Amino acid sequence: MYLLKIGPVAALVLSGVALFLLALAPLGWRIGLWQYGFGLYWMMPVSGFVAAVAVIISVLTLARDWSQLRLHDLAMLFIALALGAALVYVPGQYWYTRYSVPPIHDITTDIDNPPTFNGVLAARAAERAGSVDNRSPQLAEMQKAAYPDLAPVMTTLPVTRAFNEALDVAKSMPGWTIVASDVDAGRIEAQDSLQHERCVHSGIDRRVGADEE
Repeated sequence: MYLLKIGPVAALVLSGVALFLLALAPLGWRIGLWQYGFGLYWMMPVSGFVAAVAVIISVLTLARDWSQLRLHDLAMLFIALALGAALVYVPGQYWYTRYSVPPIHDITTDIDNPPTFNGVLAARAAERAGSVDNRSPQLAEMQKAAYPDLAPVMTTLPVTRAFNEALDVAKSMPGWTIVASDVDAGRIEAQDSLQHERCVHSGIDRRVGADEE
């Protein structure tokens, strides 16, 4: 009886709180209240946990008191169930992806001679990103195991034409912002953003040399 009385309202309120936390995580970062890692690694999981509680309450209430629930109670429970399930999926999918791939913060097509960065260093420092100064042999081996097909694109095009085509491709990539381009050095630096947090993943580098792009 107690669950019948508070279940629908509690489930709907909890799913609303979960939605608020998920929306607040990137907003707080964007206005400078906290680092993006706090929103990504703390607020997102808490949102998922609160949403999971809402789902559990919804299912229990529906299972135990279905015949006694009024129409507006059923509406609240189904809304809370659908919203809660979606909000559980978001952090759940993120954590699944996080643990199904190796923890590599610096991936390059040229393991033997990885690029050095200049234009994106300020953004990387601001977001406290992992260092790209020294690539350990262990990182290279992890990349080889996870992405064995990742390699430079070899071309016979003239350097300037290859550079311009690479720059056009970089400009056409959704979410990419070109930070620096130097045709003489054969270097293009760009940064990308995560869909949820909108935090900058800096350091996309496209080098064009006499025989590579």
